[in-house]
Amino acid sequence: MSIPRIGAPERLVRAAQEELIASHGLLEMQAVAKRAKVSVGLAYHHFGSKGGLIAAVVEGFYNRLEATAFSPSKLVSPDWAGREKERIAAYIAFHYDHPFAPLVVGPLSRAAEVLDVEQAFTRRQLTAGAYNLRAGQRAGVIPADLDPRLTIALLIGGIRQALIGGLTSGHRPDRAELTDKIWVFVSGGLRLPIAPTLPERTRHRGQSA
Repeated sequence: MSIPRIGAPERLVRAAQEELIASHGLLEMQAVAKRAKVSVGLAYHHFGSKGGLIAAVVEGFYNRLEATAFSPSKLVSPDWAGREKERIAAYIAFHYDHPFAPLVVGPLSRAAEVLDVEQAFTRRQLTAGAYNLRAGQRAGVIPADLDPRLTIALLIGGIRQALIGGLTSGHRPDRAELTDKIWVFVSGGLRLPIAPTLPERTRHRGQSA
């Protein structure tokens, strides 16, 4: 069976991510083109500018994050709260395992060229999160007096700050410990009666490097 060839845009995005990691957030189109084995002119043709290429790398990261951490097909817990803790565990595991994550949540999150990408991802998170909280309310798990939009905004902000602290500190906290602490925060914010234990299979999967 023949292996499909990777097109120039994808090669450039992969090369740009590698270059950003290697240079701790700096990017030169010449270096990227050399990694991707294409001309600099072709890089500008596909992405317009260095900023456009960086934005494409960050967008690709978020697309993979959504597919990995937020896909319903990957959740195994039979109850709503258990599935939410699985989402958090998968979200943290993805960031811990991806070498590009510290740059995305760190210096690149403040870069003007990725502002639109960041805002689009946040809007998707807020919309999906509010929808999910409404499902929890319909199931009788979450109190009906909680405002889903406001609540999910507060939770997402808290989770992100905790993750930034974990990824950018000199000594990363254990991912399972961080997951448990974030879940205490989330379950408290949602006023859940009992914090469920993460299914053993999912816990081990989240701890693998």
